[in-house]
Amino acid sequence: MLMQRRSFPFRFAIPTIALAALFLPSIATQAQSTKDRITDLTDQVKLLTDMTQRLQSTVDSKFGVLQHLVEQSTDSVNQMNAAVAGMQQKLNAQAENSSGKLDGVSGQVQSLNDSVDEMKSRIGKLDKQLQDIQAQLQTIQSQPAGGAPQPGQPLPGSGTIDQNQQPAPDAGQAQAPPLKETYQSALRDYNAAHYDVASSEFSDVLRYYPHDDLAGNAQFYLGEIAYKQQKYRDAVKAYNAVLEDFPGNPKSPAAQLRKGLALIQLNQKDSGIHELRSLIQRYPQSPEALQARSKLNAMGIRIAVR
Repeated sequence: MLMQRRSFPFRFAIPTIALAALFLPSIATQAQSTKDRITDLTDQVKLLTDMTQRLQSTVDSKFGVLQHLVEQSTDSVNQMNAAVAGMQQKLNAQAENSSGKLDGVSGQVQSLNDSVDEMKSRIGKLDKQLQDIQAQLQTIQSQPAGGAPQPGQPLPGSGTIDQNQQPAPDAGQAQAPPLKETYQSALRDYNAAHYDVASSEFSDVLRYYPHDDLAGNAQFYLGEIAYKQQKYRDAVKAYNAVLEDFPGNPKSPAAQLRKGLALIQLNQKDSGIHELRSLIQRYPQSPEALQARSKLNAMGIRIAVR
């Protein structure tokens, strides 16, 4: 039994060695191939790592440039916004200054118009007096020589006059203040900014002389006083009275201009713009139409000049 156990491995040793000799080259070849593959994979991984690093570096560089461009663009936009805001403030200041200058010019033009209106009224009254005198002279000249009135006798149609007796004043006119003096005093008080006194005097002109040409002017200045006191609703009512009750008054263009401005002050811009457009259409060559165009242009509303 001992001999059999010892001889068994020896019997199988030769075939085993032979088989190992056959497979060892194949195993060695496979090991070398695996090693080469691992080496190739390692090289590829290293190459990919290098490419990733270069790509990351490029992305970082591009991102830095892009971030710098964005910062420059933001600074440019901020500077542009600041410049636009500055220009807007300058435009608003110029518009306010222009509006104030226009108001001053409007007041001067109105004063000139008042002077012209007063001169026209005086000339009209002088012309009427001359016509009356001429008519009386013609009446006297047309009488026959024997029909001349004797001294102490009244003129025809004049009635008997007692030279020691003064005509009785009319009860309604006794309390009425003189028109010219009252109106001129009201203008002086208005120009001196004594608005309460001027308002009372202009109201007297309207109360006692509602059909006189100066009544429309007095109504207009009541609107001006309300406008200067920032009572824009009262001003609109006064200007409406000028336009409705005194349609042919020389103050009508100025009343419509100031009505439009008062409506704008009341935040009724559509109505105010409508009034200014209507003024330009009705009185295209008037100084008030020029002021209306300037106001609309300042508001960004372009009006074609005809």
